[in-house]
Amino acid sequence: MELRTKEMLTSMGLYALLVLLVYHLAFSQVDSYDVTPIGAGLLWLAIVFTSLLGLNRSLVHEKDQGCLEALLLSPIDRPVIFFGKAAGNLLFLLIVEVIIVPLFHFLFLQNIEMSGAVWMLALALFVGSLGIAGVGTLLATMSVNTKGKDFILAVLFVPVMFPLLYAMVAALSAVITGEVLFPGEWVGEYWRALGLGAGYDAIMLLIAFGLYEFIIGA
Repeated sequence: MELRTKEMLTSMGLYALLVLLVYHLAFSQVDSYDVTPIGAGLLWLAIVFTSLLGLNRSLVHEKDQGCLEALLLSPIDRPVIFFGKAAGNLLFLLIVEVIIVPLFHFLFLQNIEMSGAVWMLALALFVGSLGIAGVGTLLATMSVNTKGKDFILAVLFVPVMFPLLYAMVAALSAVITGEVLFPGEWVGEYWRALGLGAGYDAIMLLIAFGLYEFIIGA
């Protein structure tokens, strides 16, 4: 359905562009303001807002059109549904990031030279996006049957994702500016933060895998 309508990608992409436009308008009112020190946080903030929109819509479509019930009636393990939905959400999020990351660099970081390589930036974005897609899919499944779907998902999502976002902001900041949140060289800071994020992904994905059968059937 998404290949035919492009509805989810279009809405996520436009929302991300609007967030960047708001950033640009806000900071353009301040003379000679350097966004570089907070660039990593701003970028992840835009990604989180965009992912919330995509995660909610991915389950709402399934619920409203009866596809979720059909999946539950199919002779497959429930965790397979989780991995399918998580993989789809991850794919959508990565496609949107391919669009907004270069645009963010053009708007806010074009006058600086990054400390790290592009592949380090891409690896940090992938590790963060993997956790967002996996945990977000679980939380979206929990909230889809509630009345305030959008509100409940946001309330659950932000606190649970805080450790991952903290680590990924640290990793991205090290790559972009060479600055660190902890004492030491930026390369060591990058790998330490990336390891923390990858560990979070592994633990939370295993938890989601174990709980999804009970949550989706509730």
